[in-house]
Amino acid sequence: MKSPQTREAILPLLAETFREHGYEGASLSAIARRTGLGKGSLYHFFPGGKEEMAAAVLTEIEAWFEARMFRPLREDPDPAAALRAMLAQTDAYFRSGQRICLVGAFALSTTRDAFARRIDAYFAAWRDAIAAALARAGVARGPSLDLAEETVTAIQGALVTASALQDPGLFGRTLARLAARLEAAIAAA
Repeated sequence: MKSPQTREAILPLLAETFREHGYEGASLSAIARRTGLGKGSLYHFFPGGKEEMAAAVLTEIEAWFEARMFRPLREDPDPAAALRAMLAQTDAYFRSGQRICLVGAFALSTTRDAFARRIDAYFAAWRDAIAAALARAGVARGPSLDLAEETVTAIQGALVTASALQDPGLFGRTLARLAARLEAAIAAA
């Protein structure tokens, strides 16, 4: 494997290392093995060490979700299409339930304290963007917020349950049920 030559090229490798080992278990040795870089090179790219690496990965995740999901949910002139696209993007991003949510994994570990503000903001932004799309589609504010919260909760729960049961199809079935619920709410508005 050719070693990545830029900080940006290292980020996906770091993310997968954190997904595989968790923050605590992702030793510099494990990170070096995954990236093909020595510890000195890693510190060259990330002088703040593992915490800076995790922060950079979170920044990358936040930017991806903002561009691909949150902004379209808030701004697309067709909110129903934006919701359908959000579910499709969710399925693709989490590889049909075969890839854990790194932000969710950080939220459930001792890492949470170091990144609490960012973890909270990620989940709140997702919920609020869904609620905004539902509201623009005519769903009342209270039900929009409830359904948005239910949607994010179901996605995260399905990721954990699909992994625990070794049934990635569970994730797809959950997304299909969410699509039906979201469409029904819009149709009833």
